[in-house]
Amino acid sequence: MTQSSPSLTHGYDSAAPRWGDKMRALGYYDAYLGFLSTPQDAPGPAAHVVDIGAGTAALADAWVAINGAPGALTLLDPSAGMLERGEAALRARGVTPRLVQGLLGEAPVAPADEALAAHVIEHCPDPLEALRQMRAILRPGGRLHLVVSKPHWCNAIIWLQWRHRTFGRTEILGLLGKAGFEVLRTYAFPSGPPSRTSRGIVARRVD
Repeated sequence: MTQSSPSLTHGYDSAAPRWGDKMRALGYYDAYLGFLSTPQDAPGPAAHVVDIGAGTAALADAWVAINGAPGALTLLDPSAGMLERGEAALRARGVTPRLVQGLLGEAPVAPADEALAAHVIEHCPDPLEALRQMRAILRPGGRLHLVVSKPHWCNAIIWLQWRHRTFGRTEILGLLGKAGFEVLRTYAFPSGPPSRTSRGIVARRVD
C-alpha cells in the first residue's frame, strides 16, 4: 500500500527541520501527553513499541515521557529527515530507536505490543487497508494508539498543503471494527488546535 506519494515525502523532508518545534508550539506534544496519560494497563518493561508514520517522533517522545523507555522502540516513516530528528529527540531521553525508512505495509517491522499512529491514515488511499496493516504489525491483544483528523474548518486549511482527509466519529470507529480492532476508549483533546483538528482512540487487536 502506498502511504504517501514521492512529492508528499519530499514535502515532509523539507518541513522536517522545523516540524518538531511547530508541533510543540501548536500544542500537539502536550496534547499527546494528555492522550497517553488516560488510565490504561501499563505496558510491560519488555514491550516493543512502534511509531507508525512517526514524523519527528512527537507521539513516541510523549510515550517515553509517560511510560519510560520500552524494551524496544521502532520509528517507521518514509521521510529520512523526519526520522533523523525523531531519533535525536528520543536519544535526548536516553532511548535509541530502531529506524525504518519506508511505507506502512511495505517496510518490514518486528511484531509489536503497542503501536502509535498520529495523523497517518489520513494520507492513505485506502484507510481500511492501512488499519489492517497496523493490526498485522501488532501481536494478538496488542494496542493501537491512534490520532486521526476530524471534520473542522481548521482541517480545511491544513488540507490546502497536505491534501489529507478527515473522519467522523462513527466512520472511524466503524473502520476500526472492520479492520479487526476492539475500541477501548476515545479521547477528546481538551484545548488548542488539537481540540479542533484531532481525535484520539485506543483500540486492541482482536483475533
